[in-house]
Amino acid sequence: MNSLMMKKMKSVIVEEKKKKEEGLLDLVFSWSPKDLLNNNLYKNKVTKIPDTFSSTAEYLKSFKLPLIEETRADFCSGLESIAESPASEISTISIDKGHKPPQELHYKITIKPVTDLYNPGGHYDPQSGDVFALSSVRPRNVGDLVRPGQKIIFAFVVMASEADPSISITPSEELNRSELLSKTKEAKLFATFVMNLTTNKRIWTALHPSPKSLNLGLIENLLQHDTSGDDEDCSVCDSEELNKVRRSTVLGIIRSFKLDESQKNAVLSSIGMAKCAHRKNNVKLIWGPPGTGKTKTVASLLFVLLKLKCRTLTCAPTNIAVLQVAERLVKIVLESVRTYDTYGLGDIVLYGNGERMKIDEHEELVDVFLQYRLETLGECLCPLTGWKFNLDSMICFLRDPRQQYRIYLGRDKTCGDDTEGTVVDGDAGNLEPSEKKKKKKTKEIINQSSNGNQEKQEKESCMTYEEFVLKKFRSLSLKLVSCTKNLYTHLPTSAVPLHVVKQMIQLINLLKPPGNSKETYQFADLMFKKRELLSIMKELLAGFPLPNINGSLRNFCLENACLIFCTASGSIKMQSSVEMVIIDEAAQLKECESAIPLQLPGVRNALLIGDDRQLPAMVQSKVLGNVNFGRSLFQRLASLGKRKHLLNIQYRMHPTISSFPNSKFYDNSIVDAPNVKLRSYTRNFLKGNMYSSYTFINVSTGKEDFSKGRSPRNLAEAAVVNQIIGKLYSYHCNTKTAISVGVISPYKGQVGLMHEKFGKKYAGRNGNGFTVNVRSVDGFQGGEEDIIIISTVRCNGNGSVGFLSNHQRTNVALTRARYCLWIVGSGSTLANSGTVWQHLVSDAKMRGCFYDADEAAEFKHASKPALFKTSRTRSKLDFAESLSSQLAKISLDDVFVKPVS
Repeated sequence: MNSLMMKKMKSVIVEEKKKKEEGLLDLVFSWSPKDLLNNNLYKNKVTKIPDTFSSTAEYLKSFKLPLIEETRADFCSGLESIAESPASEISTISIDKGHKPPQELHYKITIKPVTDLYNPGGHYDPQSGDVFALSSVRPRNVGDLVRPGQKIIFAFVVMASEADPSISITPSEELNRSELLSKTKEAKLFATFVMNLTTNKRIWTALHPSPKSLNLGLIENLLQHDTSGDDEDCSVCDSEELNKVRRSTVLGIIRSFKLDESQKNAVLSSIGMAKCAHRKNNVKLIWGPPGTGKTKTVASLLFVLLKLKCRTLTCAPTNIAVLQVAERLVKIVLESVRTYDTYGLGDIVLYGNGERMKIDEHEELVDVFLQYRLETLGECLCPLTGWKFNLDSMICFLRDPRQQYRIYLGRDKTCGDDTEGTVVDGDAGNLEPSEKKKKKKTKEIINQSSNGNQEKQEKESCMTYEEFVLKKFRSLSLKLVSCTKNLYTHLPTSAVPLHVVKQMIQLINLLKPPGNSKETYQFADLMFKKRELLSIMKELLAGFPLPNINGSLRNFCLENACLIFCTASGSIKMQSSVEMVIIDEAAQLKECESAIPLQLPGVRNALLIGDDRQLPAMVQSKVLGNVNFGRSLFQRLASLGKRKHLLNIQYRMHPTISSFPNSKFYDNSIVDAPNVKLRSYTRNFLKGNMYSSYTFINVSTGKEDFSKGRSPRNLAEAAVVNQIIGKLYSYHCNTKTAISVGVISPYKGQVGLMHEKFGKKYAGRNGNGFTVNVRSVDGFQGGEEDIIIISTVRCNGNGSVGFLSNHQRTNVALTRARYCLWIVGSGSTLANSGTVWQHLVSDAKMRGCFYDADEAAEFKHASKPALFKTSRTRSKLDFAESLSSQLAKISLDDVFVKPVS
């Protein structure tokens, strides 16, 4: 098949994807506000997703209605919280190209900040994929959107970029400005954020593949699971001499990674599947409980795949998870190629939304980030300013520096410093007429300005020949070194052979002054090196033709990369084929979303890495609670009996911390690594047994408070946590010991309270080696800190603990700490809950780790309601506000809570 036909096929596929995505958008826009707010709209239509399937059609269809209901629930949630959503004022609306009402509605808008109205959500900067409400009022609550006579239109953001201030949108109906606006001259239009539809649209597309699609082989193999011969290595591969040699090579590579036996076996088994020529459409599961080195194992595997030139796409549910494994892989690659600097990074590509990824905060990943690579290579490959141009310029200069000096003297009659304007910066004959004209015009303006200020300015003395040569050489060297380094960093190794890179590095070393001095070359040294410099530059010019890129630079980078990183939903942008897909954090990915990477062109095998005993994907709709919509492919296959390759040594938690989760959630199958058993791993940050490695601190006098919303808070527990953090901060200040603290609560109300009252105050002290992160359990999945403090919140007489009873949520909370885990809660409430927390309290008492806060002198005021005195006549809401204001009086610089008179 020729390249022209391939391009046509790709364009057809792209158009089909767009039409399928628009299908979901049309459905969303067909809902009335009443439909959107109706939580029972699909209640009797959604059915439970089965464990096995008879066909791919049944498989894909089973997710469609649940996805529609989840989209409605996301929309509903956005409407219900619209008062706190960001908003902006619309400056202009104009018709965009392709506008053909009533079907094809395309407009462009520009926005500006809301200045004269209360806007609690802050300024709204629309992003591609957003849905926003277009209205003549800034909505203060959901009632504003459904009020009779109020005109509300929803709009989808088709395209928004920093390069263009105008934003392309598709509204739910044709826009009539006069209908939207009221009759007053001061009438305004507002855009208020509701939700982002990008991921759901991509899933919708994956659930509607083309009937002619050839990429459903993996999915077909996953409809059911046959446990016979499950996960066995290929017997043919084992017997082939070539694979024995390959196994020996792989073992040599991974030996330096110091993997444990379970990690090493996981890598070898995965490599065997990836390179097997006798089987395809295979899936392996790697089970990585907390702290077992899952990221290290994945990065080691990817490094081997890179050496074996196996094109692999690695994805995960979130940007954070993608960045984590990419960072580890890049670190390994750079350590392995120290001799050749950053050569080899061109085989690795990370793509996605740089702003959401916060890529600027990950300096080590900038060189593999696609957008930066495109900008850098664009400059290096530019005929007029790029690498070849700078190489030609340097050769031209060194061949005859005296001639260049004569030109310099002749062109600048005033003997000013005009080295940059001479022909040594490039061959003027290569410039386009328009470029020549611009340079000439610029020169005339400069000369006119100079003549007009002759009385005010003294003429500069001419540079000597030696000064000119050294200054010009330094200027050209900086550009040539930068371009050369960028070329071997960003081009794939298939486009830059190693022998060329060796010459490039040799050239860079020659261009540097002797002895790596920060000073410039001495004239004699430069003249001595001139012949060697010219020789190597001529070799590079003749022996390294720049790659001939047909088509877009973006496609060139993606098609020639060996390892590609993106989110699971972002993988839909991949049009070139890959051999293997790796899904990290696979147990957190909805199965319907995994259908996106599993349908990539050419993919033969997949590796799912995760832990189905931690939190699954979040589901917004309560209707979908029991229909398996949040279930991952990893979890479904594991429940059918598919073998999970267990990583069985944990390197994170002190043994007293790992003991309970290991016995309760992992059947004691996890072993503590030697490093966590060392005496030095026991850290005594604070004095007293209450602050040992693992303790339960019982706050019996707390009260759960629902008055600030549906999510409960516990002021007494918050005060106790605050006091512990104050003690830790004092210890840090006295000893200069770096400490990272994580404060976890299952409830948003408590997270918000603690973040507001003490989390923010420590945020500015992070650079001093003391950090405090206050988050929900869901927000801490995948994270770890030196010390974790858990506030369980619930405190009542009937043992009710709500979703605190969830085993997966509990597992995540209990496995984030390295050295100390302190659980703050009501022992009696949890002991009567009939949940896993009942066993935890019992275990703590049995191990002598249970302490009463009331018996500790420093907590006597913090945990008693007397601290927060209130009148009997005041309402519950006033009482809660009183508690909140009193908590604010707790000084962060004091060790003790100040009693309130």
